[in-house]
Amino acid sequence: MLDAELLARFQFAFTVSFHIIFPAFSIGLASYLAVLNGLWLTTRRDVFLELFDHWKKIFAVAFGMGVVSGIVMSYQFGTNWSVFSDRAGPVIGPLMAYEVLTAFFLEAGFLGIMLFGRSRVGDGLHMIATLMVAIGTLISATWILSVNSWMHTPVGFDIAENGQFVPVDWWAIVFSPSFPYRLVHMVLAAYLTTALVVGGAGGYHLLRDRANHGARMMFSMAMWMLVLVAPIQILAGDQHGLNTLEHQPAKVMAMEGHFESHPEGAPLILFGIPDQAAGEMRYAIQIPKLSSLILRHDLNAPLDGLDTIPDDEEPPVAIVFWSFRVMVALGFGFLGLGLWGLWARWRGRLYDTRWLHGVAILFGPTGFIAVLAGWITTEVGRQPWTVYGHMRTSESHSPLDAGTVATSLVAFIVVYFFVFGAGTYYLLRMMRTAPGTARLGLRDGPIRTAGITPGPAEDPDDREE
Repeated sequence: MLDAELLARFQFAFTVSFHIIFPAFSIGLASYLAVLNGLWLTTRRDVFLELFDHWKKIFAVAFGMGVVSGIVMSYQFGTNWSVFSDRAGPVIGPLMAYEVLTAFFLEAGFLGIMLFGRSRVGDGLHMIATLMVAIGTLISATWILSVNSWMHTPVGFDIAENGQFVPVDWWAIVFSPSFPYRLVHMVLAAYLTTALVVGGAGGYHLLRDRANHGARMMFSMAMWMLVLVAPIQILAGDQHGLNTLEHQPAKVMAMEGHFESHPEGAPLILFGIPDQAAGEMRYAIQIPKLSSLILRHDLNAPLDGLDTIPDDEEPPVAIVFWSFRVMVALGFGFLGLGLWGLWARWRGRLYDTRWLHGVAILFGPTGFIAVLAGWITTEVGRQPWTVYGHMRTSESHSPLDAGTVATSLVAFIVVYFFVFGAGTYYLLRMMRTAPGTARLGLRDGPIRTAGITPGPAEDPDDREE
């Protein structure tokens, strides 16, 4: 039977899964818009301005959906996780407030200028506004990942008599041991996600019209982004994994599927069926000693297994094991797509290889899948802790009965699929419109507020002679 804790976890997982896909897109898209605007200012090529106007409207809708989903998600700290909020509030509360006071105000303050202000403020100030929006999205990611990283690698605090986490070193809290790795990994993931969406849209329009200059340019830029960033992301992920091994070894054991310790070199388990109750990996397909080479850079290095972890501190192995493989497989798939694009470019057939364009369309949404798989690996791998090693998830939820949480969960599911389903459909409809189209369904100026109407148009023929 589902209890209140499990239902609360389902609800948070559901809302955060919806929320994270929009910031992952808007972070990368804001930087892409800044690049497009800068290229237009320096070259004055119309294609860059067309692409900027095309993607800025898509950004506006995605940004709005991210804000709404983020507000709903944050309220759950008070509704379903009030004990966690009370105890960890002195640490995470100020960090989340700083995100609003710096990043969100910066984005909100310059967003209108970026969307509607080019003809009103001039190219220079408009470029500054575009940069401020892009920087604001990165600052927002910095604060949120600082909070999340502290929950994974908590430092710089004392525990008061009432059980609250009291900050004693803000520098250590903000820059916790896992924070740099997590920030780099997430920002690169956002750039890859955006490149895949842009590349998928470019591939779609190239299949319809290979002569479309906007489609050719955005497909070319997306393929460059993939081939340059995907290998960096793989390297960053490796470093992040080594950091996780140091601070959260049980998570890495679950990711690798190592139920048993290996004193003379651990195998890399490619596939298998984790049986946590029996403490073994069934039907394992593995490469001897390769895991030790990857994690310790030594074929014969010993690696501990989950047999060294108390049963009540093990994460759910099957979820972590498979989500990690989905993320890694997609990461290498992104690199493969980028290399294919590089090969087609070298042969002078980047805009003529229809199979490449079709595969780019299929890869369009996979960046979101990779982000979700990575998030699942990270968060489920932290269990059974909310604050790693100090506060369990079972100690963190509000004193609510299961029926109350279940009712709100059902309400969230219904409303989210209706609202965000409609929003996603609208985004896809805008992406299906070719760059250079005058309107994508979003006005080119701010909507007039209620009660303010334009004056009556004057017909020149009605003027008195």
